[in-house]
Amino acid sequence: MTRVRDGGAGAPPTKHRALLAVIVTLIVTISAAIYAGASADDGAQDHTPRAQAGLSRGEAAPASTGAWVGAWATAPAAAEPGTETTGMAGRSVRNVVHTSVGGTGARITLSNLYGQAPLTVTHASIALASGPGTAAAIADTMRRLTFRGSARVIIPAGGQVMSDTARISIPYGANVLVTTFSPVPSGPVTYHPRAQQTSYLADGDRTADVTGVAYTTPTPFWRYLTALDVLSHEADGTVVAFGDSITDGLGSETDADHRWTDVLAERLHEAAGTGRDTPRYSVVNEGISGNRILTGRAGRPADNPSGLSRFRRDVLERTNPKVVVVLLGVNDILHSPELADRDGILTGLHTLVGQAHARGLKVVGGTITPFGGSSRDTKARETMRQQVNGEIRAGRVFDEVVDFDKALRDAYDPRRLRSDYDSGDHLHPSDKGYARMGDTLDLDALKGAAPVRA
Repeated sequence: MTRVRDGGAGAPPTKHRALLAVIVTLIVTISAAIYAGASADDGAQDHTPRAQAGLSRGEAAPASTGAWVGAWATAPAAAEPGTETTGMAGRSVRNVVHTSVGGTGARITLSNLYGQAPLTVTHASIALASGPGTAAAIADTMRRLTFRGSARVIIPAGGQVMSDTARISIPYGANVLVTTFSPVPSGPVTYHPRAQQTSYLADGDRTADVTGVAYTTPTPFWRYLTALDVLSHEADGTVVAFGDSITDGLGSETDADHRWTDVLAERLHEAAGTGRDTPRYSVVNEGISGNRILTGRAGRPADNPSGLSRFRRDVLERTNPKVVVVLLGVNDILHSPELADRDGILTGLHTLVGQAHARGLKVVGGTITPFGGSSRDTKARETMRQQVNGEIRAGRVFDEVVDFDKALRDAYDPRRLRSDYDSGDHLHPSDKGYARMGDTLDLDALKGAAPVRA
């Protein structure tokens, strides 16, 4: 049963919703076909282990028993501008990621989704960072990563690969260094542009470098890396946060891990340690800044693909998902007036819920947060936000509701964020606002599975 029932607008007309459902289905079908085409192998002959469009699962024996869960993840968002010719050839890419759960073994996923040529990785490594804000590693944690037993792997354009299991002890809340080196040009780099986390670049193959001295170029992006899974005794499944910049954490302090998803992960970790009857879940963040439910940007595959087109990849195909928390719609309202009517947004959200239920996932949905005073704020857009939120609160969209709007709004001007929850642009929360969001989600809402629908 949905926990928030504050009333709301009536359901859209049956004929209108039926037409919208057909349109949404076409969007999903066409997007899936585009991604399938982009993921095909290029057919080149090579004896190096070659990734396919799907995941190539590691064949190494597990480090111990436990459950595989997502410790960290990000959505491949676009092709990095300026990398069309050489990619990251001749450079080591050291991604820094923050774990939401601990484990005794680890594996990674690398993506060449936006590449137009095969990506050759000759050396990859994983290690624990020696501290915050550094490319240096704890020396005895450095591990070479392999792919079907080989240090070298070729990822075709549009493909991805999962590494073998590395035997490494990773604690909750650790910064983990995942480094790749590619010696040859590979075309556009698949990246996530708004990491809110500093990673590093070095010239040459410095994947085994524990000092970090060679990593003289800090970068605000994650490149190639899209997932870090761990074999864990601390969690039984994964919560996937699916959203836009407000889930991505835009406006939060860089390198501080103050996204609302980080706060939620901390609460779940602390609750597990007290023996409370709360779900034992990790949390991964699949937010993309600027993301919309209905439309993506140009390209094949599309930069910043629509929520409808990426839901399978970024939620259903994550490791051991149990619950998805959806917070989408504000960019449809603010940026897509040609498609963003109330019924279109609601039909899109219903489609996401249906796909999740088909895979047995429970869906928690967030109300759309205030944007009064922001650059695109209008009375008509505010009315649409209220209409969509009314449907969400009435329990006609999601299995459970988290009322982010109510948690963040100014009591004296509900169209706006409360001043101390506002990062300054009147759209994205501050660190305090993100903390409020992470604290607002009822942990009991994560319990259980998808309801059986009549």
